[in-house]
Amino acid sequence: MGAVDTDRLPDASALVAGAHVVSLPMRTRFRGITTREALLLEGPHGWGEFSPFVEYDDEESSRWLAAALESGWSSWPEPRRDAVAVNATVPAVTPDAVPAVLARFDGCTTAKVKVAEPGQSVDDDVDRVAAVREAMGSSAGIRVDANGHWDLDTAVDALARLSRYGLEYAEQPCRTVDELAQLRKTLARNGIDVRVAADESIRKADDPLRVARLEAADVVVVKVAPLGGVGPALEIIDACGLPAVVSSALDTGVGISAGVALAAALPDLTFACGLGTVGLLEHDVVDPPVVPVRGLLHPGRVTPDPDLLSRAAAPADRDQWWRERLARCLPLALSRLASRP
Repeated sequence: MGAVDTDRLPDASALVAGAHVVSLPMRTRFRGITTREALLLEGPHGWGEFSPFVEYDDEESSRWLAAALESGWSSWPEPRRDAVAVNATVPAVTPDAVPAVLARFDGCTTAKVKVAEPGQSVDDDVDRVAAVREAMGSSAGIRVDANGHWDLDTAVDALARLSRYGLEYAEQPCRTVDELAQLRKTLARNGIDVRVAADESIRKADDPLRVARLEAADVVVVKVAPLGGVGPALEIIDACGLPAVVSSALDTGVGISAGVALAAALPDLTFACGLGTVGLLEHDVVDPPVVPVRGLLHPGRVTPDPDLLSRAAAPADRDQWWRERLARCLPLALSRLASRP
């Protein structure tokens, strides 16, 4: 793929002035939020999305901005496949709500189920996964995502119980890389057949390759924005040498298109990818929305619809907050881009 054409970037004031800030309501609380905010930029190659979660500091957020600039001001790699299978995503809902959630993901034969939600128990997780298995049937793939909220003992107990439902893997069951490595050993020793996948230990780590060195995971979950773009994500996947799943960071259709570009460019793609999350939003900024059809997404650039951008425009105070964040993060992002080989 091409390098980011920083010579064609407008100056900071023009970049800030030309941004679009959107606020999109969610169908169900997810990751503790009910509204997803994003800032969208249009470059000569297409659109980019800057949407780090509001609690992230400027240093971490600058990776997300580097990814947005890469998307708008460089080319993506040539795809190796013309379609990417994606999974349904089931938030931490009650079992009776599971069928309605799954209905939003046309043709998906794999589901990622959120577990370890604060305020809920392992019993709640088991009931939710059981409902997904009942709704999807015995041939469906099911994976769970704990977002690092379990300690080691809880993870072992929970996965022993959840393994009865035939899990593809457990995503970030514990917080640290050392805990993941110990968990893999304990699961094997106890005869619990569940793969371990690393997410936060890749995308939030100063040294994402430590997961592979310590044999702490069987699968790596990668997200374009937190890793700084499609190019850096490809490099990390190659260096890890583990099967990869490309997932979203609760992106709009603009960010999802970058994730699909990454997934389509991978030499090998064993698992369905977590790129169907636009279905968790009330509406997208792209028409038609970037949601799976018959369980698939197809690589290609997308362009936001002007009417949808206008409809989703953030309130004035939030618009200003995001523009100020963009201005603060821009020097850090440009420094990241300058340091790339």
